[in-house]
Amino acid sequence: MSRHATPTDDAHVRPFVREELDSQSMHFSDSAIQSRMRLLEPDALALEYTRTMMGFLMFDPEPARVVMIGLGGGSLAKFCHRHLPRTDLTVIEINPHVIALRERFRVPPDGARFRVVQDDGAHFVANTPERFDVLLIDAFDADHMPESLGTRRFYDDCADALQPGGLLVANLHAAHPHVPVYLDRLGAALGGPPLRVDDRDGSNSVVFARRGQPLRPAARTAPAGAAQLRDAFSRIAHALQRRATEVHDAGG
Repeated sequence: MSRHATPTDDAHVRPFVREELDSQSMHFSDSAIQSRMRLLEPDALALEYTRTMMGFLMFDPEPARVVMIGLGGGSLAKFCHRHLPRTDLTVIEINPHVIALRERFRVPPDGARFRVVQDDGAHFVANTPERFDVLLIDAFDADHMPESLGTRRFYDDCADALQPGGLLVANLHAAHPHVPVYLDRLGAALGGPPLRVDDRDGSNSVVFARRGQPLRPAARTAPAGAAQLRDAFSRIAHALQRRATEVHDAGG
């Protein structure tokens, strides 16, 4: 069940919406965009990093259960809801003001296979009895990623919330000085080195890791909606190849 706090909760920053001729976007400040929606294609992935995050479909084309930490404008949630009709989706969002904008960004209503829950992401993964096939982390406040979502304890809890072989996908600010630390912690928790795929403009790093198993593309990697993801699949494949070459050259 969703738990919607009233939008008068001033413990959280209120986002604002900027409208353009063919799109609208969510912001916490003028300097950064949280989410963008094309008005004529509300389920499309308008930002490159979201397409990269959906590249997890290369490794698991039909996950049974997906949990997302961070709703934003709902880009990932809407894409999954439309293109993964047999997948159960849970979205965790701490900010009630973000949840209050869900209808404006055409996020589907809660139902049997989709729900938005107001909760702290770190608290959720530490306490959930459920186990998921995919965990997507895309959670930023007005200034940065919350510190609680980069600790070793958090990544340990994420690993515990995943099925064996489950996938963790995290969006990080590429230029943040702690990214190498996050990658070390994430790799230690999941049991193997994560794969980092940077956006072309160098603003975002999307990180993939699999609990207890190496990352290998599935035999079938062409789910519905894959046309939008073709470039992301290609960049992920190249990143895997580069890593394999580096390991070979190092004698690993």
